[in-house]
Amino acid sequence: MLDAETIHQLAAELDASEKSRVQVEHFSKRFPGMTIADGYAVSRAWVAMKIAAGRQVRGHKIGLTSRAMQQSSQIDEPDYGTLLDDMFFAPGDLPTDRFIAPRVEVELAFILKRRLAGAQVGVEEVLEATDHVQPAIEIIDARIEQFDRHSKAPRKVYDTISDNAANAGIVLGGRRVHPREVDLPWVGAILRQNGVVEETGLAAGVQGHPAVGIAWLAQKLAPWGEALEAGEVVLAGSFTRPVPARRGDRFDADYGPLGRFEFRFA
Repeated sequence: MLDAETIHQLAAELDASEKSRVQVEHFSKRFPGMTIADGYAVSRAWVAMKIAAGRQVRGHKIGLTSRAMQQSSQIDEPDYGTLLDDMFFAPGDLPTDRFIAPRVEVELAFILKRRLAGAQVGVEEVLEATDHVQPAIEIIDARIEQFDRHSKAPRKVYDTISDNAANAGIVLGGRRVHPREVDLPWVGAILRQNGVVEETGLAAGVQGHPAVGIAWLAQKLAPWGEALEAGEVVLAGSFTRPVPARRGDRFDADYGPLGRFEFRFA
């Protein structure tokens, strides 16, 4: 595993990259023996830096939830990152200068009313602990370049995990519903970019049921003595491919009965 000094150095590089909007090269290329545990150690160190600078934890995100994404990343489970207070945006204009290479994903957010903790949490416990579910757009970004600037090789999962699971922003919109009010796997969405349908999907694409990932995350946090807390927002994972966004792009996220909202990269 990487030593503490290296972990702190890599976290500082990510922090500087986000502020300067200049991407860094793959950590996995510089440290070929890097592990998933190393990736989470770097991510946690970076989040700790942000908290020390005044940011507050608002929740968590789950990524790599589809089977296709897991196979392409050569892993057999999702990954996760932390949502901080300055990552939340209302529908409308988004600050393009805040991001480096933003991409848009269609998701559902679970807003918790009770704590979820322990290695035995399941889907039913998630549904009981959820106050409401709401349409959400995740904006992912790449402080670590997505493709190596020399070889053009894609980054490895260790890089993505280090990079706070690529999280950069979240837009909450549409209608809030009780988790038992709708058949969650059958929740669908249409994502339009500049009037063109770019993606459609069903929430069943997230491991069969979007609450599965929430339960998984509660289980993964248990060995750290951590939990999903009441009031937190948890992104269950994308059920569409990420769509690249540029300044001036307008997006329309249509969740049918759960509502519709628009946003623009200004």
